[in-house]
Formats: sequence, structure tokens, C-alpha cells
Amino acid sequence: MITVSGLTKQGNSLDMLLASESDLFIKEYEKNYITGESKPPHIGMPFLLHSCESDIGVLLIHGLMAAPEEVREWAQFLHAKGLTVYAPRLSGHGTSSKDLSTRSYDEWLASVNRGHAILKTCCKKIIVAGFSTGAGLALQSVILKPRDFEAVIAVSAPFRFKKFSSRFAEGLNGVNHLFNYLGMNNFAVEFMKNDADNPHINYLLCPVSAFVQVKKLMKKVRKSLPDIHIPALVIQAQNDPKVAPKSGPAIFRLLGADKKHFAWIDYHMHGIVRGKIAKDVFKEVELFLSSCKLLNTHP
Repeated sequence: MITVSGLTKQGNSLDMLLASESDLFIKEYEKNYITGESKPPHIGMPFLLHSCESDIGVLLIHGLMAAPEEVREWAQFLHAKGLTVYAPRLSGHGTSSKDLSTRSYDEWLASVNRGHAILKTCCKKIIVAGFSTGAGLALQSVILKPRDFEAVIAVSAPFRFKKFSSRFAEGLNGVNHLFNYLGMNNFAVEFMKNDADNPHINYLLCPVSAFVQVKKLMKKVRKSLPDIHIPALVIQAQNDPKVAPKSGPAIFRLLGADKKHFAWIDYHMHGIVRGKIAKDVFKEVELFLSSCKLLNTHP
């Protein structure tokens, strides 16, 4: 079942939505489970941390090849500050890389939208935040629903990739489709090795098709960043080996928001929302939310 903390008054609507997401994950996990690859089910299970101290909620979105567990430390930090937090599971995640290879970014957005519907049942104001691809989805959610969110937080959004191989993802994906169409599946290269920051959470294989979907998503985001006018926080690791560090400043410059803040994190890895370095990220998040009057000053 979806984990819930501090929820004392559950409406029928909230119960039904939570149960639906839990059932969907269990069904997809059992269908796509691969021995030796799939993580334990608690890694992929979406979760709600409810706070009775505030009517503000945070829709917290994990990254590509990850799962809700990736943002649990961030969620616990926000919850400790008196906010309700829901971490949805993006479709194709928490199951297997093969499952992910069949998914589109529209399906990921649908997962985010269902998470938003869950928070709406118990919160009057909602902040959307995400890490990596989750940050891209957070930005796109604001673009599509500009009046539904109070603020947006984008951490390590993949505006540009650092690895040279990413430039050929579309071409390789097209060749794979051709090989499959011709019945030459053995020649297709549908997965690439993933140098995972959190191997107990992340897939160790990245579907080429998923890479293509991320690039399509970020292309759409790029076009509409000037249309984002709500308060925005952009965070980027200075020495990110996966997402080009210039991604953060580029996103920040294009944002149309009058109230926006950018922060560098001095770190050499992509994953900055877990572990010791996450404290620096959370500090920036706390300062930003406080400046927007979206955080309890006495949690």
C-alpha cells in the first residue's frame, strides 16, 4: 500500500486515489518484474507524507530510471517543515528498464497529473518540485497548468546533456525501430549502461527510447520557459557529469518569472538530493520557500 504519514482525516476521494496508484504500481510491478533487475517494491511505491500543520502541499517528482525512493530524504525534510508531500511514481519506473522502454513523456506527465489530483484533495496551495527529468516534468506541469501551482523548484533539469553519446540517441532509436521492423532485433541496441548514483534505486540499463523522450520533453520546456511567471528556484551542481552544468543558468535566464532564484551546488555527481550534499540543496529550498511565504516559520 502507499505509505501515509500523519494523515488523520482521509476523505473517500483521497482514499480512492491513493489506492488506485498503489494498485497500479503493484499490477505493473508484477507484470514487468525481472529477476536480478527489479528493485524491491518499496523502492517504487509512491508515498504521501501528510501534515496537519499546513494547507500547502509539495508535488515531488523523481528522475529518469529512478523511483519515489530517490526523493524520500527531500520529502522528509519538507514534511518536517510542516508541509504535505506526495511523491508520485512515473510510469515505467520502479519496475524494469524494459517497461520504461515502452513509455512516453506524456505518460510521465499523466503520472504527475494524478499526483496533483491527490494533493488537491488535502491542500489548498501546491508547489511542484523535481529532480533531473522530474525537474523537467515540474516545469512542463507549470507550463501546461500555470494557475495550479504556487511555485516551482527545478533541481538538475536536463536542459543539455554532458555525454557526447546523448547526441545520437534519436538516430540510434530510429535505427533500432528499423531493425525491429525488418525482424533483425539482434542488431538493435535498445539499452545503454547507466552509471547509477544510487544503484539500489536506479535502473542499471537506460532505454535509448527513454533518452529520446527526455530530449523531446525538454525541447518543449525550452520553448515555453518565458511563459512561467510563478516564483521559481533553479539548482544545479557545478560539476555534474551527466547534465551539462550550463543547463541551470540557461533555464534560469529563460524563465519569465519576476521572482526567481538560482543556486550552484559544489558537487561532482549528478545525484544531489540524497546523502550529505542534499543538505546544501535543502537549505536553498528552505530559503526560497520562506521568501515566498510558503513555509511555516515554526515547524
